[in-house]
Order: sequence, then structure tokens, then C-alpha cells
Amino acid sequence: MGRYARSFISRSAPVVTAGLALLLAVSAGEPQAAAARTPAAETALPAVTVVARTSGHGWALRDAHGREVTLRGFNVSGSTKLYENDLLPFRSVADAATSAQAMRDLTGANAIRFLISWEGVQPTPTGVDTSYLDRAAAQIREFTDRGFYVLLDYHQDLYSAHLFHEGSWYTGDGAPQWVIAGGNYPRESCGICLLWGQNMQNNAAVRRAMYDFWHNRTITTPAGPVAVQTAYLTQATAALTHLRRVLPATAYGNLLGVDPFNEPFDGGTDGASGTAWEQTYLLPFYQRFRAAMDAAGWADKPLYAEPLVFWNTGFFESGGLSTVGALGTRYVFNSHYYDGARMTLDPSPATDGTYAAAMNRIRNRAAQLGTAPIVSEFGNKLTGTGSDRTPWMVRAMYQAMDAGVAGADWWARPRSGGAVLSSMMWHWDIYNDRHHELMNGNPDKVLTENDAWNDEDHSVVYVNEVGDVVPRLDHRVLDRVYPSAVAGETLAFTYEDLARSGYGGAGTERAWLTVPPSMPHLAALLAGRQYGVLVWRQPPTAPTAPTVLHLPASFDPARTVVVGDLDTRYGLPSTGAVSVATEPGSTTAHRLVVDAPAGSVHVLLVANTADGRPVSPATLAGARAELLAWAAPL
Repeated sequence: MGRYARSFISRSAPVVTAGLALLLAVSAGEPQAAAARTPAAETALPAVTVVARTSGHGWALRDAHGREVTLRGFNVSGSTKLYENDLLPFRSVADAATSAQAMRDLTGANAIRFLISWEGVQPTPTGVDTSYLDRAAAQIREFTDRGFYVLLDYHQDLYSAHLFHEGSWYTGDGAPQWVIAGGNYPRESCGICLLWGQNMQNNAAVRRAMYDFWHNRTITTPAGPVAVQTAYLTQATAALTHLRRVLPATAYGNLLGVDPFNEPFDGGTDGASGTAWEQTYLLPFYQRFRAAMDAAGWADKPLYAEPLVFWNTGFFESGGLSTVGALGTRYVFNSHYYDGARMTLDPSPATDGTYAAAMNRIRNRAAQLGTAPIVSEFGNKLTGTGSDRTPWMVRAMYQAMDAGVAGADWWARPRSGGAVLSSMMWHWDIYNDRHHELMNGNPDKVLTENDAWNDEDHSVVYVNEVGDVVPRLDHRVLDRVYPSAVAGETLAFTYEDLARSGYGGAGTERAWLTVPPSMPHLAALLAGRQYGVLVWRQPPTAPTAPTVLHLPASFDPARTVVVGDLDTRYGLPSTGAVSVATEPGSTTAHRLVVDAPAGSVHVLLVANTADGRPVSPATLAGARAELLAWAAPL
């Protein structure tokens, strides 16, 4: 069996409906124990909060050591939408461990967005299913034990699977059956819809159900009349209370907060604009959910607030929480990004700088809202029409999140693109092409391929014949240099990944980040090579932990160059001002650890020189002089 092989290779996966789950009120008795497990060594991470940047350029996520934090990782996963998975990302704790270890080793990711389902939490109106929550907690711990931060996401798409009939082209996820039965909605139909998301605009049943949620309609249930949004908030309070109780202190400490409602859409604006709808309905919901978090003991965690779903996609631009006033630091501006134009009508490929403007809109909107930004979903399909453009679409999205300026311009104006954006890609599914899902409960529509949900195929990994978790895109676009923690404030950052235009490392290789000819030693050193550059200001009072950058697997420490004010050398030592260490939770992934004096600006360049071309002392000395002269005005 392969290195990451676990129980999902041979399995028995009957469809288990949430209605068969044992329902227990949280207040009734002691919490049910989680499944037996053999944890990795617990990895406590410093708590992350929102703090104003001293330069006046917005707000940042900062840890308890005083370091500016960049979160990078993936969503786990769309399998939460599937009944074959019991509405959880994984079918077992062992599978969660497989996924967590592979992700940490293969990409150096330090964060995940962990999906749960309202239907899974509350399959009947009379309580919450604590066994579901215990299974979720056990799966979460496989990530927190390996050094991951975890954002808990209450996921929904098209409001509920129970709005759709057996023969429908589409399905949804989110609200339980008793909510839909109580709403008495018409038979759904999207008409001529080419994408499942069009149901949000065209499907009367989906829109009416969503409208009822925002208007807190009272529905009839077996437990009596229930106001549907109030019921949602009540179960969320109970669920968060239970998770707070059953998670160990270390695991709870690694939780970032809660995304209370994936991709909110209006269902009908009563003639108002999208921005007015956000102010009238979405913001009050977030404020109520914020109070639920506080009541459940999560007052120390931010709420990750998403805007109206179509904001910043290229179409339906209204929204973005642009009229709600300042959210403040108890919230994080939580945007998604999908290229609506290239998903539909625009046949052009993505290239250097394609997404700089879109990512800068996210940065700027967060600053206007008085909080930090995150992109908790982004990506594109990996099969089907147009998927040949996906590798460089993903590359260009990462580039714009690293630095909101094209690579052709970065060396000339490195600070113009704003801070590094935290992000979690959609998605990481170890069951890709290994599903067995009855679409809308129909035994004649058993979905096995891709994501097994609405014809999507977004997983960036699959499991091969011997059980290894394997990246589908060029490994170099997924395993990246990024500043996971900066002891001070990031002034500029960029990364040239050299990821190819095809899948699995096939296709064209082209540099997007070009050193100007005015720096000939740097240009000679970096031509045709992966490299990253970080410039940061260390405050007068030094943070209590060092600056850390993830070092991709393609960077062999023995053949990696660092150039900067703190050290310049070929080959990374295990001690010193700039040293190499193992990523927590992994035995194979590496990080750069940088100890810098307080009260000054520092610059560090790290380059992969494993191609065999010689690196002379004269080239290193010349590159250092050019880099320091370039960074001095910053």
C-alpha cells in the first residue's frame, strides 16, 4: 500500500440518512465520547486575531506572538454535501488522518476550511445530533494535531438537497428535510440552466426557501411552529457549545472561528438592491450569529462574514458589504473568488497579472470594513470544457493573492499590491473519482466520478492505484513559498513558482516575475528558477517568535540559496539567523526560520538552485548588493 493509504481504499459505504441519527439535546447528560484514536503529537498554535497594520494599510491577521499571519490551505471538502459520507468531509477518522498528513507533507498548508452541514447537526427539529458533532470533532483533531488552523464552515448550496426531486438535473445541500417539508415549496425547476449556480436566480423553489430563511418565516414542524432562522441560530449555539466542550484546549485553540453561512444569496430582494439586502437581512443575521458564538463560549474567535455570493465574480456585482459600515475586528471579511467570465463566456487564458484587480478589490473592501480579508474559496474545474486553462488560472489567482501587482511590474513597485492574502482553495477530496452517491436518493443515478455533486470536478488531488495522495495540478503551484508568520509587518512579498500550464507538470513553463536588467547579478542568479522575496519591518519591540516561510519540496535545502541583509549563502544551515527546520506535523516538509533584530527593515530572497547551474561567490555577493540597494527605499 502507498504512503498515504488508509481505510478509503477498501470500504463499505452504505448511504446513511441523517434521520436515523440519534438525537440528543446538548443539555441532556454528558457529551458522547469521540471515537478511539491514536493522535499525532498535539501541535498548539498561537491564537489568531485581527489587528490594524501600523503602516495604515488595512488590517491583518496576527498571532499571539505579535506576528503577521498568512493562512494557506484547502477546503475539506465537498464530500460534506454527500450522504455517502454522512454529511462530513471524511468517512472515518483514519481517512481524515490520511488527508491531513498528505496535505501537510505535500503542500505545507497551515489551514483548512472544515465543512459541516445544518442537516447533519439537526436532522429533526427537537435537538442536535451530538454523535455527528463528535465525529466532526475527531476529524478536526487530525488536522489540529498536525499544525493546522481550522475555520469551521456551515456549508449550504441552493439551500437544501430536499428541495430537489429524484429526476432533477441538480441537487443542493444544507437545510434538513423537516425545514423543507414545513415550507411547502413547489416542485423545483431551473429551466434551461447550464450551471448549477443559476438555480439561485431561476429556480422558484430554491429562491422561495431562501427568502423564507432571511425573513425568518414560521413553519409547521412535528415539534410545533418554528421560526426557521431562529431555529438555525439555536442549533448553531448548541453545536458550538458542544464542540467547545468536547475539543481539547489545544484543538479549540487552533480554531480560527466560524463561517456561519456559505455563499449567501438573497432569494428575492423585495425590489431593493443587493447592497440594501445585505444591510437589511445579511448583516443582522451575522450579528445574531455573533451573539450565538459568544453565548456558546466562542467570544475569542472572529466570525468570518461572506458578502452576497456574486460579488466580485465578473457578473452581478452588487454586494460586497459595501454599505454596512465598519464590521470591526470581531469579524473577518470572507470573500470567495471564481472567474465568472472564464467559467462561461470568456475564452482567453489567464496570465501574468490577470487577477490582480479582483484580489485588490478584496483587500480594499476589507480595509473599508475595518477588518482583515481572507479568500476562503477559489479555483476552477479540472475536467470539461475550458479546463485546459485551469492550471494557469489557479497560478494567476495565487500570484494575485501573494502580490496584487503583475510580475512584470513587481520589482518596480513591490508595495503597490497590498498585503499577502490568506486563502483556502476549493477543494481537497481524497475520494475524487471513488464516490458512490445516490443523487437525490435515486438508486438509478449513482454518482461515482469527480466530486459526485452537480457535475463538479474541483479536487486538486486524487488517490492513485497504490494508495498515494497525488496532486493533479503541477505540484509547484500548490506547494509554494509563503510567509506563514512575519515578525513585524510585511512590506512586500512575491513568489515565482514556474508552474506549468498543463496538468501534473505537463505543458509550458514561463516566468512571470522578471528581474530588471539594472540588477544583472540577481537576473543571472534567478533566471529560470523558482524564488520568493520578502521585505518586512521588524518593530522596535520584537515579537516573541521568529519569521517563518514555508519552503516547498522542490527546494532541496542543500541546494537552496538565500540572499539578504541577515545572511547570504548557498545551502541552508540548521542554525543561525536564517535556518531550515521541519514543518510541525510533518517529517518531510520544511520551513525557513528567520531571526532578525528589532527596529529595522529586512529583506530575504530564497531561490531554488537545484538545477545544477553553478552559483559563484561573486554572483552571490553581487546579488546581495543589488537586493539591498533595491530594498533600501522600501
